[in-house]
Amino acid sequence: MKEKVILAYSGGLDTTAIIPWLKENFDYEVICCCIDCGQGNELDGLEERAKLSGASKLYIEDITDEFCDDYIVPCVQAGSVYENKYLLGTSMARPGIAKRLVEVARKEGATAICHGATGKGNDQIRFELGIKALAPDLKIIAPWRMTDVWTMNSREEEIEYCRDHGIDLPFSADSSYSRDRNLWHISHEGLELEDPANEPNYEHLLVLGVTPEKAPQEGEYVTMTFEKGVPTSINGEKMKVSDIIRKLNELGGKHGIGIIDIVENRVVGMKSRGVYETPGGTILMEAHNQLEELVLDRATMEVKKDLGNKFAQIVYEGKWFTPLREAIQAFVESTQEYVTGEVKFKLYKGNIIKAGTTSPYSLYSESLASFTTGDLYDHHDASGFITLFGLPLKVRAMKWAEQGIENKYLEK
Repeated sequence: MKEKVILAYSGGLDTTAIIPWLKENFDYEVICCCIDCGQGNELDGLEERAKLSGASKLYIEDITDEFCDDYIVPCVQAGSVYENKYLLGTSMARPGIAKRLVEVARKEGATAICHGATGKGNDQIRFELGIKALAPDLKIIAPWRMTDVWTMNSREEEIEYCRDHGIDLPFSADSSYSRDRNLWHISHEGLELEDPANEPNYEHLLVLGVTPEKAPQEGEYVTMTFEKGVPTSINGEKMKVSDIIRKLNELGGKHGIGIIDIVENRVVGMKSRGVYETPGGTILMEAHNQLEELVLDRATMEVKKDLGNKFAQIVYEGKWFTPLREAIQAFVESTQEYVTGEVKFKLYKGNIIKAGTTSPYSLYSESLASFTTGDLYDHHDASGFITLFGLPLKVRAMKWAEQGIENKYLEK
């Protein structure tokens, strides 16, 4: 009996060519597994294509709700943004995909998992760290790194290889953007984006929305509610998280929200330039932050910001199944106990404009914040506080003076 390999299958040219390649070079029975993270109509016609290409079976596994509840929500609660811009759309999906690939491999009694990620990117790391953490006994096959066996270096060569193996599919050799899409976002790389000196061709590029210039002239008010840091409704309509993101994608795309152009530092050491569309995710992150401003105390927010950055790095590097991720997530979850309330904002030409936030757990005190303070705050108390708070500065300046050291902060 032939050994089985589970192929992470998208239906694109790369993974289509990998099917006959695996059979020819390893004599595997190839079982394709397409993981649906909300990428929509990209899954149409996959079963016929996989079978035509030589696969014995195709799994289409819908993990959209799991993706939202178990991966997106923790990242939103942590406020995780990689290098101040990237909302981790591709990164967050990879551990869920790796987990389901392992589950299918166990079900089928497979001995290996194959992925089509390139040897230059981050995804090879994310997939393989996930597989190693969950199934260390499974072999991992990465064709793009096996240059002695995988000899195809262009779309033209892959198309020719498929035709030589009796697979005539409607792929073209035309250059196009390299894209990754799921419910949270879509990424674009390649073509003019490969040179950071070039402005993106947004007319050709955008999929989920429009540029701010083409957004409506009138803004649109949106109200959201959260319970313990989890979004629960939009404009009074209760929805599960995945449907909230779908609705926010529609609203955000319409108003030109969430388009970023970034040069990021990949895990493998190189810089790469891409454009990301994350309309709903950008709104959700901002709404959550808006509520946290009202509810969390200063010290907690300070630590949470630092750990949120660390959490983003962990997710970006594919280290989801680690004790450190679990520990930081446990801290974050403890901070969400009172992140409950309503957030209102206006969407207008790429902007998310605050329009009011309320929470039963708000730490904001109007009597304290106003100029006419009451009994809780005595202005005279500030004098002693400032004396103690500034004592180290004053002592250092006095010691400089005693030693005849010129104060370097004063003009000479």
